[in-house]
Amino acid sequence: MVKVDTSLSFWDIAAIVIYFIVIMFAGIYPSLRSARGTVSGYFLAGRSANWILTGCSIFSSDIGSAHFVGVAGTAAVAGIAVAGFDLNAIFVLVILGWLFVPVYIASGVYTMPEYLKQRFGGRRIQLYLSCLVLIIYVTIKTSSDLFAGAIFIKQSIQISLYPAIGLLLLVSAVYTMIGGLTAVIWTDTVQTVIMLAGSITLMVISFVDIGGYDNMVSLYMKAIPSPNVTLHNFSNCAGVPRSDSMSLLRSADPDVGDLPWTGMTFGLTVSAVWYFCTDQVLVQRVLAAKNFSQAKGGCLFAGVLKILPLFLLVFPGMIARIKYTDEIACTDPKVCEEVCGSKTGCSNIAYPLLVMRLLPKGLRGVMLACMLSALMSSITAVYNSASTIFTMDIWKLIRKNASEVEQLIVGKLFVVVIVVVSILWIPIINAFPSSQLFNYTQSVTSYLSPPVCAVYIAAIFIPRVNEPGAFWALMSGLVIGMARFILEISYSAPLCDEDDTRPFIISKVNYLHFGLFLFVVSLLICITVSFLTPPIPKESLIRLTFQTRNSKSERVPLEKQDVRVPKAAVDEPARTGIKKVIFTVCGLEKGKVRERTTSEVDRIQAQHVSLSEERKWKIFLDVFAVLIVGLAIFLYVYYR
Repeated sequence: MVKVDTSLSFWDIAAIVIYFIVIMFAGIYPSLRSARGTVSGYFLAGRSANWILTGCSIFSSDIGSAHFVGVAGTAAVAGIAVAGFDLNAIFVLVILGWLFVPVYIASGVYTMPEYLKQRFGGRRIQLYLSCLVLIIYVTIKTSSDLFAGAIFIKQSIQISLYPAIGLLLLVSAVYTMIGGLTAVIWTDTVQTVIMLAGSITLMVISFVDIGGYDNMVSLYMKAIPSPNVTLHNFSNCAGVPRSDSMSLLRSADPDVGDLPWTGMTFGLTVSAVWYFCTDQVLVQRVLAAKNFSQAKGGCLFAGVLKILPLFLLVFPGMIARIKYTDEIACTDPKVCEEVCGSKTGCSNIAYPLLVMRLLPKGLRGVMLACMLSALMSSITAVYNSASTIFTMDIWKLIRKNASEVEQLIVGKLFVVVIVVVSILWIPIINAFPSSQLFNYTQSVTSYLSPPVCAVYIAAIFIPRVNEPGAFWALMSGLVIGMARFILEISYSAPLCDEDDTRPFIISKVNYLHFGLFLFVVSLLICITVSFLTPPIPKESLIRLTFQTRNSKSERVPLEKQDVRVPKAAVDEPARTGIKKVIFTVCGLEKGKVRERTTSEVDRIQAQHVSLSEERKWKIFLDVFAVLIVGLAIFLYVYYR
């Protein structure tokens, strides 16, 4: 293994220090000027974000440190097909802005489980999805990003993992607790700029060093490690570059296709619709937009940014393989374990090696700040969304008459709980070999998301679907998905020099194909059970389905709504001690505390559920949506 001086210079350290100062300022200052003392102000940024802030926040929340490490590493092993995950998102983001967001805005909800409660009634679906989402956030989203961050820290800074990750978690929690979604959106925007600046710099230097794009393509196909073992498990091994390395659309044959075009076209779309159109982390950013046009504009801007990973992560990952072939493309388990501590491969160190060995001192600090941006943006997104779901969907079930003050305090304190759980999770993350962890997170997502995706699509576009249908679709999908997942973790993935003796359902059925199958089964169960049980009254579906999104009629709730009587203004005693600190952090004004009257709530709600658009902006957004989709199709055709 090549020995390279990876010590940080004064300018590297200065760049990291400046980064932390800028992020803290960007997170706290805007939030102090916002209406963070209200539920809408804290959880939805007062619904005041423009299209730039919305788009940057979507992009930054999605592109975490796991993206840098995982995408670049997969590209180093198998070429550009992994870019399909980001390009597919362009189509799905248009679906989000034009089909899903109108219903979410019209319904006036804060969270996705809350939408399903309004749509179907009852509590079991809302409670189940709330708990499921919180588990996914802690065990998958947070763990994958923390693990990727740990890989980068080990390869670059080479300091102890625990204090480094702990510091990042605490800094992220501080400005999330103080400013809520306003702080998260502003820091996401700053972090997007930092990520783009750093990754563009590395991409340019990488292409210059390798001699340009054509040279990269030629040299990549020759990047074979020495010595090389006999490859029994070709599709998962890095030894010999794939003949279809420069193709986005690959064979559907399970024996030769690692990312089959059928799975990447249909199965991936199912997971992407769940992730971008129904997951709280991403949808919450869109709901924070000041109006419908700004929300659609934010989706399109995020779509434009999703083109960039092909150039900023995929191609640099391939260049890393060319430059450090014996390490990144190792196939001998003993060699791999010596290089990165994992017998199953070392592709995950591709991007960190490129940063620490190709960049001069000084620029390393900029790229470290870039990686910290990716890690912290994803973590803060989880913090804010998790606190929103816990407060609005779980705590309000426990405390139906909770005041705004109580909801804000609970939401902020739950961030502390998430931080503690995340820190306690670090030893578990550190115990997983890199490839096993990424397979684990990928599998869990694929096996849990299709039933949820099916239920949301049915809820929005099929008025006849009811609560029993949705519930049994979720339960059946959970059982089927977990059965496949249990089978997968029961059989270890073969090493490069081993034959694949796993059962057919694991070795020959790609997880994307299984996800599509699970989606179809869940959707059929949802529709079948719904048609066998009584329908939901039409007057209770107003502004809760795509067909009724523009209705001006009054909705009749499926269940009696809990209405609190507004409290009269009272003089509050002077706050001291812990109470004063808590109220200051929550942004609550000192003095009179008054709950909003029913008429005030109705007026604010009417502003937030409007789907009105200026004609010129509507036409402009529609045309731009067609252009961005056309650009994505062009890339698929060019790299077919």
